[in-house]
Amino acid sequence: MSEELDLKQISTEEVYELMKEDLYYGEANEIVKEVEELLARGETPYDILTKGLVPGMDIVGVDFRDGVLFVPEVLMAARAMKAGMEVLRPLLTQTGAPRIGRMVIGTVKGDIHDIGKNLVSMMMEGAGFEVIDLGINVSVDTFMAAVKEHTPDILGMSALLTTTMPYMRVVIENLEKAGLRDRLLVFVGGAPLNQAFAEEIGADAYCPDAAVAVEVGKKMVSMRRNMA
Repeated sequence: MSEELDLKQISTEEVYELMKEDLYYGEANEIVKEVEELLARGETPYDILTKGLVPGMDIVGVDFRDGVLFVPEVLMAARAMKAGMEVLRPLLTQTGAPRIGRMVIGTVKGDIHDIGKNLVSMMMEGAGFEVIDLGINVSVDTFMAAVKEHTPDILGMSALLTTTMPYMRVVIENLEKAGLRDRLLVFVGGAPLNQAFAEEIGADAYCPDAAVAVEVGKKMVSMRRNMA
């Protein structure tokens, strides 16, 4: 739809609305053009993030949660978001724009599944979090080093195999021994997990999908900051 329009001929407000629509349909190339057009008009990177990309991903998240969109469509939207963020990220860093929080995430040792983790990473970034993605098959030492280096608000762990689920407990126990556990929120997710398992290993939240991770992440980080 957007390729029929000359971006220069429409208002800034209309470009933002178009951005939300193109994000919803995963139009990565169009998103990049819209980001660049808004920058050329003097819109700040932070405004483009918070008035265009984040609200667009919020709509995607709601429709994913409600079963209107499914994983392939959300992945397309997330990739479009990522394309826009690749233009904005260096500019946001330069301007010191505020972020909601920081998250370190990885798939635990012994597990190489990453679709769910990637979706959470992209949607959390789309919601305004800085995300450090450690990838797959992540050892306790790597998780610990990343927590020490980046001091995240949230540590996210993913597992798709029942045999790798217990490794999440190992990571949490090591965080406790190192005195790092209380300073961060631990989120866990993956197909074989459930709320009871999350509680049993001492995690702060079980996130069955990326939309829940974003919703709970925003809420819990905000609550923790207000209590500080």
